[in-house]
Amino acid sequence: MKPEDHLEIERLGGVGGFGLPGSRIRSRVLLNVSDLSAVELNSVTALIAAPVTAVRPLQAGADFFRYWLTLYTSEGRREIEVQESELPGSLQARLQDELDN
Repeated sequence: MKPEDHLEIERLGGVGGFGLPGSRIRSRVLLNVSDLSAVELNSVTALIAAPVTAVRPLQAGADFFRYWLTLYTSEGRREIEVQESELPGSLQARLQDELDN
């Protein structure tokens, strides 16, 4: 996998505090862009391309997840944090939980 052709997704928050400071639980996935369906790729590129003002405010609360997306392309790295409802369920299902030592 080349550095410019992958998508990294990390789940944040929720009751378990995934990925937050002090948490020992992480939930993430690293995907090759060529492994994404057209719908998934279109969704991710639309989220990342949206102007900051077009992104809804993130929901707050102990039971909500947020997702940090990092898309690496030949043009560089682009990142965005989105709420659970904005990320396709097919991408959410690919995340793997891991325990930090």
